[in-house]
Amino acid sequence: MQHNENSITQFLTHINQNVSPAERVVSAVSGSGLIAYGLKQGGLFGAALSLLGGGLLYRGATGHCHVYDAAGITTADDRPSPSSRVHVKKSVTINKSPAELYQFWRNFENLPQFMTHLESVKTTGEKTSRWVAKAPLGASVEWDAEITSERENERIGWKSIEGSEIPNSGVVEFLPTSNRGTEVRVVLTYEPPAGYFGSLVARLFGEEPNQQVAEDLRRFKRLMESGTIMKTEGQPSGRSAKAKSAKA
Repeated sequence: MQHNENSITQFLTHINQNVSPAERVVSAVSGSGLIAYGLKQGGLFGAALSLLGGGLLYRGATGHCHVYDAAGITTADDRPSPSSRVHVKKSVTINKSPAELYQFWRNFENLPQFMTHLESVKTTGEKTSRWVAKAPLGASVEWDAEITSERENERIGWKSIEGSEIPNSGVVEFLPTSNRGTEVRVVLTYEPPAGYFGSLVARLFGEEPNQQVAEDLRRFKRLMESGTIMKTEGQPSGRSAKAKSAKA
């Protein structure tokens, strides 16, 4: 038994690695999800998915890609380039004052109420917080963030701490309009795992960032104006914690 364990360890250690660490993470997560989904589906289609998932899991575990090997490609030493960053700019007009919208957003723990990709945000200091976000195929990623700029009732800027799994930054502005409402402008920048590969995987599973942010802002508008958020199917998800406390 010990001999077999040593053999496996030597195999994983000495195999030619030509896949970047970020790609390995995405491959392992995607592979695990495809295997589970394939087993659930059953039949030839399920078996094919599980086989594909096994290949991705092997790719993630060993850091070796046979296709890369055949083509003489390696991304093992790759670092995210500026061209791989994702930039998102979206805005929405809300019939509330800048002060009310700013105060709600400034408590980052409120964000998962309308940002569906977030599992939780926990305040860890005066200007720091811990974020947990959903990743493709039921996985999750975590990072610490800090507020980098702030003007009360006008603007909040934040960014992830250096070394985060997904480097990201964001700015939200609350601009008064002529009809007593507020234009909320959001600018987000992040580097998806494995650059374009990670972005492609996210889009494959329905998590295109521009669409996601636009839908988040629509939910934010409904939450602040009516105290309710509609599910994707169009059914009310109930009163928010904000609305319930206001009624008490």
